[in-house]
Amino acid sequence: MRIKNEQSMLAFGGRVARTIIASAKKGVVVYLLGDLGAGKTTLVRGFLQSLGHKGAVKSPTYNIVEPYCIDGQQIYHFDLYRLNDAEELEYIGIRDYLNADSICLIEWPEKGRGVLPSADLSIQIDIKGNERTISTSLSL
Repeated sequence: MRIKNEQSMLAFGGRVARTIIASAKKGVVVYLLGDLGAGKTTLVRGFLQSLGHKGAVKSPTYNIVEPYCIDGQQIYHFDLYRLNDAEELEYIGIRDYLNADSICLIEWPEKGRGVLPSADLSIQIDIKGNERTISTSLSL
């Protein structure tokens, strides 16, 4: 799939959110893969806004995780870019976030290899000039 601009990425994030909610699966883990500036956080913004979130959506690069609760649905946005070791996830209580009721959107999941569970959905975003190319792997 080709994404031509920010609005297209926001719309794609909304489609991902609706697909996950419609699946009625609980405890969903989404891996967001791609280089810096690929649009991972923009996708998350579209995801959250499509579910009704009205506030800002920023990358949790320094906090590692940003929690959201929308209509009783707990959603966690992780950015693991600054992790030095996957074991650091144990110190932040990763297992408490990865529960049967939450949706976890994880940027840079390769930094958590060995600690993170397998993804229900992986989204790869590649930069092609001014456009983005998205490929997905779904296990929902």
